[in-house]
Formats: sequence, C-alpha cells, structure tokens
Amino acid sequence: MTRERAPLSAIVAGLFVSVLSTGACSSPAPSANATHTPQAPAPAMPGPNGLWGDLKPIVSVKELMRDMLDPASDFIFDAVKVEFTKKGTIETKPHTEEDWERIRFGAVTIAEGVYLLKIPRPFAPAGDENNSTGPDATELSPSQIKAKLEADPVLWNAKIEALRNVGLEVMEIVKSRKVDELWDAGDNLDRACETCHIQYWYPGDKALLEKVDRTIQKRFEESQRARQK
Repeated sequence: MTRERAPLSAIVAGLFVSVLSTGACSSPAPSANATHTPQAPAPAMPGPNGLWGDLKPIVSVKELMRDMLDPASDFIFDAVKVEFTKKGTIETKPHTEEDWERIRFGAVTIAEGVYLLKIPRPFAPAGDENNSTGPDATELSPSQIKAKLEADPVLWNAKIEALRNVGLEVMEIVKSRKVDELWDAGDNLDRACETCHIQYWYPGDKALLEKVDRTIQKRFEESQRARQK
C-alpha cells in the first residue's frame, strides 16, 4: 500500500510552527543585570575539499571513455544523419521532445563527465597494455600515455576543454532547436574526440586515421545534402 504524502506547504508550515514553539518554550532572556558571557565564534564553514571529500576514481580512463563518454556521444552523432538504401533516402533528425531530451542527455553527460578525466586515474585496467606490443602495434601503452601527459599536462587539459565545449555547444542547440547546427556539432565532436585519440591512443594507426578522415568527409557531405533540401 502506498502512503499519501502531505503537501509541501503543510510540511513547511508545520516546521515553521515547530520553530516558534521551540522559541516560546526556551529559557527566558537574561535580565539587564545578568552577567554577559561572550559566545564562542561560529565554526568556519569547511572548504570545498572538507565539504565534499576527496574525489576517488573508480575506473580507468579507457573504461570511463567506453562506459560513459562514448555512449553519450552517440546521442549526438545519431541525432542527424542521412542513409541511402535501395528503398530510398532515409533522413534522421529530432522531431519530438523525447528526441531533443536524448540529445541533451548526451551533451550534459559529455560536458560534465569529461572533467572526470582531470582526476588522476590509471589509463587502462590492470594488465591491459592496449595494442602496444609486437611488430604491428598501433597504440600507446598506458605508461607511454602517462609519460606524454606528464610531459605536457596543458595539452591534456586543452583536449578536455575542447570536448567539454562541444557538450556546451550542443546544450545551446537543444535550447534553440536549430536542427541544422547539429551537423556542425557532430563534426566538432568527431574532431575533438579523434584529435585526442590520435595524440594519446593510436598515433601510429595510419589506416584508422584515414578512416577518420573519410568519416568526417562523409558527415560533411551528408550535411550539405540535407541543407539543400
């Protein structure tokens, strides 16, 4: 059985009456002849670290990307697209409030979640060396990524800010409901992700870099065709 909750106004009113009653039942004010005892100063409010505590990472960078940021980006990448099939052209774009809410979910998750990359954490799970060994290795090992970050932490933070800015950009697009701007936002997101990956993940994968270039070019061509309709 579900209990009915009291209205919020009734709860607030009850608290107000309780405070007044407590004041009425408290000890009377001291007389003018009573000796005044100085009160101890109020304790200082704790700083941000004391209030919130230390930020302790749970997963590695690789897992954070896989489980949070990458899925969130799909809400933006998939928001607008054009597919050419044997049955004709299929254009996808947001129509309903639910469509726009999904896009906002992706944008907020990216804008807020990418700052978790500022918290020192392992770059991969224990024992995971990425594809960094053997003659065909195309990825950096976690220790190599860490060395690059420590050599230039400003660049690492710049990559984080670039991705965060795309999240903020998409949040504004959701407010304005400007569908055409989602194409450019998707391109910006692709570039923000891949320029970071090329720097810290797979700088030696030439085939993948060419694939990225083709993907960006394809999205650009699709956006141009969509705008000409």
